[in-house]
Amino acid sequence: MLETSARLLELLSLLQLKRDWTSSELAGRLGVSTRTVRADVGKLRSLGYPVDARPGVAGGYRLAAGTAMPPLLLDDDEAVAVAVGLSTVATGRLGVEETSLTALAKLEQVLPAHLRRRVEAVREATSVVPGVDPPLDLSVLGVVAAAVRAHERFRFGYTKPGDTETSRHVEPQRLVSWGALWYLLAWDLDRDDWRVFRVDRMTPRPPTGARFRPRMIPEDKVVEYVVRRVSRAAWKYRALLLVHAPVAEVTAKIRIPLAIEAAGDSRCRVELGSDDPDRLALWLAQLDADIEILEGDELAAAFGRLAGRFRRAAGGPGPRP
Repeated sequence: MLETSARLLELLSLLQLKRDWTSSELAGRLGVSTRTVRADVGKLRSLGYPVDARPGVAGGYRLAAGTAMPPLLLDDDEAVAVAVGLSTVATGRLGVEETSLTALAKLEQVLPAHLRRRVEAVREATSVVPGVDPPLDLSVLGVVAAAVRAHERFRFGYTKPGDTETSRHVEPQRLVSWGALWYLLAWDLDRDDWRVFRVDRMTPRPPTGARFRPRMIPEDKVVEYVVRRVSRAAWKYRALLLVHAPVAEVTAKIRIPLAIEAAGDSRCRVELGSDDPDRLALWLAQLDADIEILEGDELAAAFGRLAGRFRRAAGGPGPRP
């Protein structure tokens, strides 16, 4: 009985590991016959796990979604990662803080003592600055992610800066998380071109049900494209700078969207923007490095205003704006 129970747990763990398994693959991993695999799958179904089967020579199994979520099996590292992640979300801006705390309480109740100590060590050693942005609607993010995964064409209303709304019809390619924001890279069917959309500005429309063949883009190209488009097109004011600091130092200190490339060992060219040039000047003042403004008269004026404030704060002369 113990051997059979242990094998069932191992089978369940394998089914949760990837989407599809053939009977022979499962039999090989478990060291049993395909007939035993069929019997074990039947036992899992009797326990409420919705395991789908595909007939034929290449037939196999997958763990499907059911009317209720069955228990998940997590190894030690996965359990710690989930607990730490829930702790982070509970102090974040996603709008599910209370739900995260409830889920975390359930998880910690069943964690072994040595894993609870690992989670507590991470928690005690970590501080989180709460965000000031409005919560992200997770239902919208979930709808977008489902369309990406299913390769399903997607219609939504999109609010541009200035509160003007347009209707968009796209083939969603990839979600990109960048700081506090989520972006969707999609092929715009009406414009016949790639576009990047902020998820918090999207209002999903009823699903179309129409599928599409994905336009394959390497992951690094996806991120590169989103960074470039957001940096160049999303802001009202843009600037091109030569910063006298290495790329790694600049990217570590500036947490707003920017496009950056090395211009030697200790310099880099940075293209970035903002809806407020004064706020952008404040961000750049944190670099503690010399900056040359190659393009961006508004940013130069903002630095002038900021310099006057600094001189007055230091007790020196400086014209008031």
